[in-house]
Amino acid sequence: MNRTNAGDELAGCVAQLRWHLWGLREAGVRSRAPSAPQSPPRAHPAAPADGRETLSRIGEELQGCTRCGLHSGRANLVFGEGSARSGLVFVGEGPGADEDRLGRPFVGRAGKLLDKMIFAMGLDRTEVYICNVVKCRPPENRAPLPDEVASCAPFLFRQIDALGPKVLCALGLSAAQALLGSSEPLSSLRGKARLWRGMPLVCTYHPAYLLRTPSRKASAWQDLKEIMRLLKP
Repeated sequence: MNRTNAGDELAGCVAQLRWHLWGLREAGVRSRAPSAPQSPPRAHPAAPADGRETLSRIGEELQGCTRCGLHSGRANLVFGEGSARSGLVFVGEGPGADEDRLGRPFVGRAGKLLDKMIFAMGLDRTEVYICNVVKCRPPENRAPLPDEVASCAPFLFRQIDALGPKVLCALGLSAAQALLGSSEPLSSLRGKARLWRGMPLVCTYHPAYLLRTPSRKASAWQDLKEIMRLLKP
């Protein structure tokens, strides 16, 4: 076995171990060793110095936004957070109650599961960027309406352009359809990498759906493995 194959096999074993650890945590198994403290994610990391727009400028433009009806019920606008130094950006649907209260994406139960998915990939939440299609919470956590997506999508696209990631991951149907401009079901959109403006895009299940439907976790792991392959140098 050459060094390249041996390295790929070792990386695969590590990934499988992390996924196994996630499964143990989901089953309620906890380590007795204290977890290491993590530094808080950066809300607006600096964009690369190559002429691209900065995240801070986009965020400032969104402050006080009243472009669609969602603004009337929000407590906080949820812009996004993290870093694209790993080359990966996750795009979800929209903020939930916890996210609206704290002004941060994916901090509720679904967010905790996303953290475990990121860990299983060999990454930390601080190494990826996390945002949503719409920046204000839809009432009762419903799916964003077409006019709401149309109002927010240009800001999402500018965020992605500013970050310049290697790979995008759409979490759930709303994110996948918004990025691809498609009306196809998620079952048709996931399973292989697609392109968004020349950038690989992998569609997978939303963590909230995985909490309701644990049987889909194996399929989600296949999607995450495809992202890991695309992130390789």
